[in-house]
Amino acid sequence: MNTNYRIVETTPADYETIQNIAHATWPDTFGDILSGEQIDYMLGLMYSVEELAKQVEKGVVFKMLVEAQQANQNGKPNSHYLQGEMTRFKAVGYVGFQQDYLPNTTKIHKLYLLPSTQGKGYGKALINEVAIIARNAGQQKLRLDVNYQNKAIGFYEHLGFVKLERCNTDIGQGYLMEDWVMEMDL
Repeated sequence: MNTNYRIVETTPADYETIQNIAHATWPDTFGDILSGEQIDYMLGLMYSVEELAKQVEKGVVFKMLVEAQQANQNGKPNSHYLQGEMTRFKAVGYVGFQQDYLPNTTKIHKLYLLPSTQGKGYGKALINEVAIIARNAGQQKLRLDVNYQNKAIGFYEHLGFVKLERCNTDIGQGYLMEDWVMEMDL
């Protein structure tokens, strides 16, 4: 077992941490794909503390990946620490998913990791965590939507996801989410 990280349940006290990770991640993830105005609009639309609470009320579960960290020179933790943690683990990513989004299908709504932690296997670890939970609940498929220009498409295909169809979703203010719908058998 890798002791450099763990995946933990979140509580409402962690919504601000999820929000902070999204704000730190999205410009790097979408800066070459979306305008700064659209990124700001979507972050406001999807990541307010109130909106995260609404998503949880509708059945979305958030898990956070926390990475072992050294304390700074003053013995204090760095930013993005999980509420209640001392100085040992720093929140560096999260996944939001919903079982039975479609019959026997769990949908991954959100999966983001701080850019400095990408390539460490944490994305795969979060997807594996969701897959285990989904299988144990009798789910048969994992599904996600990913921007059709997102570099992560190859990562998802490597894990076994296949492209099903292109989907455009109007999110207001003249903006579209232009995605591939991808699915993987469990």
